[in-house]
Amino acid sequence: MSKFSVTFWGVRGGYPVPGQRTLEFGGNTTCVQIQAGPHLIIIDSGTGIVGLGTQLTARWLRDHRPIAAIMLFTHGHHDHTQGFPFFAPLRRGDSRIDIFGPRMFGQDLRDVLRRAMVPSLLPVALDTLPGLRSLRHILESEVILLAEPGAQPEVRDIYRQGDLTEPDVARIEVYHSSNHPKGGSLCYGVAYQGRRVVMATDTEGYEGGDRRLISFACGADLLIHDAEYTDAEYAGPPLTRQGWGHSTWRMAVDVGRAAEVKRLVLTHHNAKHDDRFMRALEEEAQQVFPTASVAREGMTVQV
Repeated sequence: MSKFSVTFWGVRGGYPVPGQRTLEFGGNTTCVQIQAGPHLIIIDSGTGIVGLGTQLTARWLRDHRPIAAIMLFTHGHHDHTQGFPFFAPLRRGDSRIDIFGPRMFGQDLRDVLRRAMVPSLLPVALDTLPGLRSLRHILESEVILLAEPGAQPEVRDIYRQGDLTEPDVARIEVYHSSNHPKGGSLCYGVAYQGRRVVMATDTEGYEGGDRRLISFACGADLLIHDAEYTDAEYAGPPLTRQGWGHSTWRMAVDVGRAAEVKRLVLTHHNAKHDDRFMRALEEEAQQVFPTASVAREGMTVQV
């Protein structure tokens, strides 16, 4: 059975928090690497993607094999895009990076990324990145299929073109969560050789659980779920975070239980939560969901 793993390069929400307080869990913003056999899939490009790009470039220098990757954006908020201009493989002409994401805030994905790289901010523009092979929107009705390593991904409309579930083809599904300001966020499911990972960040729980997300994540081997707040932080006082588009760790556990996932990883940590806080949170979560853990920067989970 081919390798199927998840590596966390950035686990924070809001803004990076480097320093002594976050050495164990990490201070970079969201970036997750999924290795499905020969296929490299990257979800979001917070500051964590900078380290991933450095590692991939070092591998290229050693092996002289072009870097090929699928990059998936959940949405366009700054903590999920701020590392994008500094992802080194995008500046290599022999790289093959295919980007997918939502139409954000009624705006084209390309325009959102282009504005993050305007000349007044950076010396490199989106349209001059030699490693960018394709960039397009992805819908709930579509799946992305990865067959041959490095080949252009195939996108199918599951209602008009049918689906494909070959075990050696990596398959990426999409669920649009509408409960994140403004415009929602995409959740992704990656299936490969009979195993499945679901990434659901920047989503807020509902009373009784997000039934559509529960259905989407049903039976997953690994669910990665937003868990930015404790119950007290979420409800307040003095400040309530209801409607801010993020979950408590108990909301994440509720989804994991209802979906009967095998393992749960909590992510998108609040920037104010230091290592001591995160250790205590993990212990509390494991008392009610024994296979739960808190994402740490550099942590790899075998699926």
